[in-house]
Amino acid sequence: MRFFRRRKLEPLDEATAYERTLPARGEVTIVKLPPRRPRDVEVLATGDRMRKAFLDRLQKRDQEE
Repeated sequence: MRFFRRRKLEPLDEATAYERTLPARGEVTIVKLPPRRPRDVEVLATGDRMRKAFLDRLQKRDQEE
């Protein structure tokens, strides 16, 4: 019975990993994206109010049953 020796794998950089997994795309370039825009505090507050109102409605429904 023969055992196969495993080769020690070397870590790959991101570009090499993409080239090995997606060979049809050709040359791979890594692109830095601009920072995300800041979140709108008013929109977050409105969403939080909606969530609290929904939870209140659920609690009232549970109390009625």
